[in-house]
Order: sequence, then structure tokens, then C-alpha cells
Amino acid sequence: MNVLANKVDETVAGSTTRVTLRPTSRGKIVGRCEKMQQLMATVDRIARSSCTVLITGESGTGKESMVGAIHDASKRSEAQLVTVNCGALPESLMESELFGHARGAFTGAHATRTGRVAQAEGGTLFLDEIGELPLNLQAKLLRLLQQREYTPVGDNRTLTADVRIVAATNRNLAEEVEKGNFREDLYYRLNVIELQLPALRERIEDVEVLVSHFYKKSMDMAGRDDLEGFEPEALEALMEHDWPGNIRELENVVQRAVLLSPGPTITREDIPAQLRRGPSQSEDDGVVAVLPDEGVNLRQVIEAYESQLVKQALERTKWNKNQAAKLLGMNRTTLVEMVKRKKLQSA
Repeated sequence: MNVLANKVDETVAGSTTRVTLRPTSRGKIVGRCEKMQQLMATVDRIARSSCTVLITGESGTGKESMVGAIHDASKRSEAQLVTVNCGALPESLMESELFGHARGAFTGAHATRTGRVAQAEGGTLFLDEIGELPLNLQAKLLRLLQQREYTPVGDNRTLTADVRIVAATNRNLAEEVEKGNFREDLYYRLNVIELQLPALRERIEDVEVLVSHFYKKSMDMAGRDDLEGFEPEALEALMEHDWPGNIRELENVVQRAVLLSPGPTITREDIPAQLRRGPSQSEDDGVVAVLPDEGVNLRQVIEAYESQLVKQALERTKWNKNQAAKLLGMNRTTLVEMVKRKKLQSA
């Protein structure tokens, strides 16, 4: 039987199609489309400089792996790659997280604390979700970019920093500048080199090699050696999906299939119903529904579907409940109560 595992191994190993398989300290970059080849060529050209890089793209497109590729190929690779998620911390704590604080700077500051900028000295500082950074901190980040100087909270010293800054966002920062949510001068300082990552629906030819990669990874994680790969019909179902959650969503689907498939191959029935297209489903309201002949427990199905969407929103936003609530069209407090009720936890 011609299953995907064998087919893709031959494609990757052969010389007819060039495929990027680049391990990085933040995950492997996999792709064969022209856009990905161009991006990796740009990474190789800019890596050894210390220029600031802005990585843009939808959630789940692999921005963190691209940062890892830049850091690993740079002269700073022996030092640390330090990540700060600008949307994960309250505004009151973000300045201390970035720049550190002196003892007694605020209630609870019982000792001097080193910030992420100092931890990244000589290396790379990755500012994830830079579009979420509050305006007052944007001015202080601008000072760091322009003068390579910063001051810890509650301290009167001016410290210097030797760091390369790479920022990432899924927002359109040019639009945020027009709305007054992002400083124009900071935007131009960050946007020296922009790497725009394509959505998975724009590189659908990469789905096959990505599935092969995640299949092997998931087999190792699950401790399975009894599966032979994806059947062509299962791959076809994955190729037809538009992947709003991008690579992260694809990885979750492959991992689920590997865990739950009875084998010996992964079939179309092992793919979640909402990803399968066919005459039996209704898309008028955006919900894919397939009613089994034996019927369903409607409340149980709705509860499971709700839990799946909530967890996807949380994973897509790296468990930032404010952003996840916006994706789900609900209030943050409602989402928090739902997470508690469902006992959902980050992996």
C-alpha cells in the first residue's frame, strides 16, 4: 500500500525536489515551497550581522523556529537566546521582567533582580508579540534600540546592553501605528529587516513534508512502532483544509491521529470530522457536522467541541487569556471560568 510515510521519505531523500530540513534550538524548519527557500536564504545572509529583525505572520506559522535559525547561525550563538512574551505579563510587571529591578523598587521586591535584557547579554533577545507591548514601555525599548542603554526599575544607574533584538508579531504594526497603538519611531527601528512568514494555506505544497515530519516526531513521543503511515485519502483531507491555526494546528492533528489510530495505517476516518470535506457536512454556519447512524449524545459532543476550540485558542495565543477570549468572541472572565470548569491546563 502506498502510504505517506514511504512516499515522503523518498521525496526528502531524493534530489528532484529541494526540501528545507533545518534543526534549530527552537524547533525544526520544514518546507519545500519557494517562499520558504527564499526566507532561509535571507536568514543565512543576515544572521552574522547584528541588525534588528522583525518577523511577521499569523499565529502558528513558526516564528519562534525562525528566531532560533537566526540566533544559531549568528556569531552570538554561544550566548543565550532569551524570550520575552510581551502579551503574557501584566503591564505592571513587564518593565521589571525586561530590565530588572533594584531591591525595594516596589512592594515584594525583596532582592535585586536581573532582567531579560541582562540575561541575553552577548546573545539574542526575542520579543514575542511585540504588538502587545504597552506604549510607556515602547519608549524605553526605543532607548534600548537607539542607545543600547536601559535603567532597571527603582535604580538610578544607566546600564549598557550588547544584545541583538528580534521581534515577532501577528499584528499589522503599520495599522497599529495609524491607530496610535504603536510608536512610529519604534516601528521603523524594529523593521530594519522584515521576514514575513506565509500562512500554511499559502504553502499548501508543504503540507506533505510537514505531515511526514510530525508523523515521525509523534510516533517517537507516543512510543508507537506499529503504524505504516498516512493513506492517500487521509493526506488528501489534510491538503484540502485551509489551516487557520497554521503549522501548530497541523502538528496537533497529526499527533492526535498517531495517538488514536487503531492502525495499521492512518485513514481518513482518523482525521477529525471538522477537517474532512464531503457531501454529508454542512458549512453554511461554519460548523462541520456529521451525524452517525447510531446517533450521538448532543450535550457531550457540544461540550467536547467547545473544549477543543477553547484549548486551540489558548494554545494559539500561548495561553494569553485576553487574546484567546478575543478569538472566541467572549469576555475574559467568561473564558477564565470556563477554563477552571473544564480543568484545562497548558502542556
